[in-house]
Amino acid sequence: MKRTPKSPPESGSLLIFGAHPDDVEFGCGGVVASETRAGRHVHLVVCSRGEAGTHGTPAGRTIEAQKAAALLGATIEFLDLGGDAHFEPSIKNRLKIAALIRQYRPSVVLAPTLVENQHPDHAVLGRLVRDATRSARFGGLKELRRWPAHAVTQVIYYAVSVEAEPRDQVPVFIDVSDEAVAQAWTAAMQAHASQMQTRSYADFQLARAAVNGQRAGVRLAIPLFPNDPLVFSSLAAMGRGARRY
Repeated sequence: MKRTPKSPPESGSLLIFGAHPDDVEFGCGGVVASETRAGRHVHLVVCSRGEAGTHGTPAGRTIEAQKAAALLGATIEFLDLGGDAHFEPSIKNRLKIAALIRQYRPSVVLAPTLVENQHPDHAVLGRLVRDATRSARFGGLKELRRWPAHAVTQVIYYAVSVEAEPRDQVPVFIDVSDEAVAQAWTAAMQAHASQMQTRSYADFQLARAAVNGQRAGVRLAIPLFPNDPLVFSSLAAMGRGARRY
């Protein structure tokens, strides 16, 4: 359900954007499962229906995405940005995303990384979301006056593949080792059965999480990349580092 214009922001709520029906599940599905199990609301916005994909149909992939979101404990909707493989960094698309940010009023927004060496829709969407979060807080934009301005706490990027991980940025690792979280994440990835005809993406992402888990000193971890410096009220709130000194 969409928020009404007068709804206050939900503490800890997440709004996550994916270019295609499986991107969120493959790139950060474990994070979604972890957040929803902690009682935080997560809403997914999928910006195409996989129209250009080699396997599956738009109708079928829509159903797969809805099933996957339910398995993760998230809500979901679809936003038209011109169709799969047709994303453009236009003002029109930026304002569409900014309108959703004002409606849902999330604390944190997640989007694909800006790295160019990946599906072109991913990087375009990442830039659109980054710019839309800024537009969402500008009170004078006439196109958005239906909803009150809203400023998110953080814009954070996820990488759908190893190639999409920024090489010049230290990641923030999210521990997704909990068995219930890992099972929900695996089931959500497997819900995209049409895409498993290309390769076993679920196995690939779990192997990637295991490697990142080794880096972080846990069983499974997902890397995230904040757009801006993280600010903590105290050193105690920072958690631990990945290195064991």
